[in-house]
Amino acid sequence: MPAVPLSVLDLAPVPPGGTAADALRHTLELARAAEAAGYRRYWVAEHHLTPGVASSSTPVLVGLVASATSTIRVGSGAVQMPMTPPLQIAEQFGTVAAVFPDRVDLGLGRFDIHKILAMLRARSAPPADAPPPPPSRHVDGLLIPAPGRVPGADFSGFGTLAERMGVSGDAPDHAAQVREIVSYLEGTATRADGTPIHAMPAEGADLQVWLLGSSPGVSAQTAGALGLPFAVNYHTLPTTVLETVAAYRAAFVPSPGLDRPHVMVSADVVVAPTDDAARELAAPYGQWVLDIRTGRGAQPYVTPEQARARAWTDAERAGVADRVDTQFVGSPTTVRDDLEILVKATGADELLVTTITTDPADRVRSHELLAQAWG
Repeated sequence: MPAVPLSVLDLAPVPPGGTAADALRHTLELARAAEAAGYRRYWVAEHHLTPGVASSSTPVLVGLVASATSTIRVGSGAVQMPMTPPLQIAEQFGTVAAVFPDRVDLGLGRFDIHKILAMLRARSAPPADAPPPPPSRHVDGLLIPAPGRVPGADFSGFGTLAERMGVSGDAPDHAAQVREIVSYLEGTATRADGTPIHAMPAEGADLQVWLLGSSPGVSAQTAGALGLPFAVNYHTLPTTVLETVAAYRAAFVPSPGLDRPHVMVSADVVVAPTDDAARELAAPYGQWVLDIRTGRGAQPYVTPEQARARAWTDAERAGVADRVDTQFVGSPTTVRDDLEILVKATGADELLVTTITTDPADRVRSHELLAQAWG
């Protein structure tokens, strides 16, 4: 199978006992290593009010990564709409693209915080008679797991986030927001009376717009309707990856920038010289996922020793099994072969790799080993 391009998704994880400054320095080091290893893109995520990651000011970090590298494309994976107004998003990434033309990707994600706030207000929970989730299955060799859910999760922190970010009222129309951003970039935005709006330096910016999504809903439909490339999150919601890809392809309409669907699929990966060594590095991953799913948010990555010492309940293990079981862990050959299954099952045109380890040096080495094996 011809190797599709590899790209990197980075959350700027805070190392144990380290600081945000350490995390950001390690991000720049990894970006330079990824560029040297031949990765196509280096994307940074957007997370807020979590002590374990330092990637919160996405456009600023994109600019820093671009300044620290020379050729690799840099971008967002993803800007959390509707946390930032469309005009500001276009201006921010247009600014970076003006300095680094043909290197910037604007990845947009639909963060449905309004739905979370509504659930918090209603204190709602899934009905007791809700149908059971579909069982795990394999499709073309790819594990499609049953969805994970941790009982007793507390997401009240999202209320604080919404308050501090000024999020209120009804949820905006995601597709309309994406179209608004595109209009600023294309120079087609107008006021209510039809007079043009010139949003500089967004207008004419030399960048690529991507949408990211985890379900066959609004994001997949919008990306297809606008003829935009689409990144699908197998690493966060593996249960729906095939339906999401299919929905995007079914909705795709050719655009001036893209004549056929273009799909990038994400994967959580840890590579080491041997399978056993990789499993050791990946041991804390379940705790990382559990913290996120219980509402605590991403915490600093624990050590493998701490991870092994933790006592788990059956409910906790079941609640993170979908993520743990779909993490790609092993030697370069093992992970290469498993990622080829992901490519075949999804028809991915690119892969977006994300890796977290306790020691940042192991994260760099994981990316280097994968690039060498991938060829």
